[in-house]
Formats: sequence, structure tokens, C-alpha cells
Amino acid sequence: MDLRLERLNAILDAIGPCVVAFSAGVDSTLLLRVAHDRLGDRVSAVTAVSPSLPAVERDEAIALARAIGATHLLVETGELDDPDYVRNDGARCYYCKRELFRALRVIADRAEGRSVLYGAILDDLGENRPGMKAALEAGVRAPLLEAGLTKEMVRILSRQLGLPTWNKPAMACLASRIPHHTAVTRDALALVERAEASLRALGYGQVRVRSQGTGARVELDPDGLARSGAPAARDVLVRAVLGAGFDRVEIDPRGYRPGGGAVSTGIRH
Repeated sequence: MDLRLERLNAILDAIGPCVVAFSAGVDSTLLLRVAHDRLGDRVSAVTAVSPSLPAVERDEAIALARAIGATHLLVETGELDDPDYVRNDGARCYYCKRELFRALRVIADRAEGRSVLYGAILDDLGENRPGMKAALEAGVRAPLLEAGLTKEMVRILSRQLGLPTWNKPAMACLASRIPHHTAVTRDALALVERAEASLRALGYGQVRVRSQGTGARVELDPDGLARSGAPAARDVLVRAVLGAGFDRVEIDPRGYRPGGGAVSTGIRH
């Protein structure tokens, strides 16, 4: 592990001044922390803000960047203005990341041509990650991947560095709750966000509300699934999702499954 951290440090030293795509996920938080440790005020964190980003994740990004001590910018991205993204086929994540890296490149160029970095890791090479193609096209670097870090290694390093994200569950953009070939709209994203926020307010942890038109399929982690088995708790859950604006609710007996709503995961690094 120490050798990989040394390798990561060496990569960041060689890159120099940079802009980090910062989602407050496990990977990008470690990348930002180590980059800030090495480069100080020569690194900036940038979080893309759009209807696909839950407000709670935006607020967490702000708090984490402040705790790390890094300069942090919020930039609005316009993927919902792109018909290819809205169409929501299997390449949705590609169009999303293409817009993200376009926005970050503008910021980086204004800052005297800084490099743009993001938090891809070794595990991503074996998965369907259309966003990696967008990163390659945009010349975006992935130092964690270059250093050979896996998700397990990232979590271990994060814990050693005292980062609160070390055991954070995988997060995905709200668009990942919309079935492929169903248009991604602001209203659909807002509906999902309201429903998930209402369930987290009830104390549920890892939760996904998968949109099925005007209906919702709710996926819960094992603890949440066991809790929802009690009739009273189930009724409260259903009322919360209906109150968010859906007209019918199904609790998936299989529980939470990454990528359960679409082929590409939309995982945020």
C-alpha cells in the first residue's frame, strides 16, 4: 500500500497544478486530499451541479472540500440541454462526462492550462464505463488508476487519512434511476430526489428509488429491507414515496443492487 501511495504522490508531483473533478465520492475525495497534501493551493476542486446531483451530495462536497482545505468551485453543467443525454441510451454516461470535462477544461484553461483529473480506479477497467471514453478524448488524467489503486485500497488509504468517506456507499447520479430509453427530464430527476430524501429522513441508509413512469420501485439495503418487512414500517415507507409524487410503490424483495435500474451505473467517483 505504501508503495502505491508513493506512486500516487510521484504522479501528482509530475502533473503539477491541476483541477480535480470532485463529486464527494470515495475515490475523488481521496484524490483531492492527496493532491492537496502534495500541491496545496495549486489544486482546485470542481463539483458539477445539475438536476442529476442530489442537493445532499452537493452540500457534502462543499463540506468535504472545506475540511480538506482545498479551493472549491461549483460549476453548472448543461447535460440536460443535450438531446443525446436526454435520450438516455446506453451511452448516457458518456454524454454526461463529456459535458463535465468540457466545463472543467474551460476552468483549467483559465487557470493557466492546469491538468484535469478525475477519480477512476483500477476496478473501473472491468466494467461498462462510457465516461472513461470521454475522459480519454478530453485528455483527462486518472492518477488513482495510474497508481494501480483498487476500491479496497482507496478505502484503506481513506481510513488511514481520517477521511469520513472511507466507508461511504457507492453513489450514483439521479439519472441512473431512470430506465434506459426513457427520457431524462428535470421533473423525473426531482421526483426521484424527493422520494429518496424522504426515505433517508425516515432513517433508511442505502436506498434507490427506481422510476417506472409514474410508479416507483424501491431498493433497500439488508437492514432497510428487514425493517420494511414490518407492516407499520412498510406503510410509512409507502406513504413517504407517494407523498413525494409517485402514484404507486413497489419494494423490491431482492434489495439494493448497483446498476439495478440501467446497464451503465453512473457511479460517481
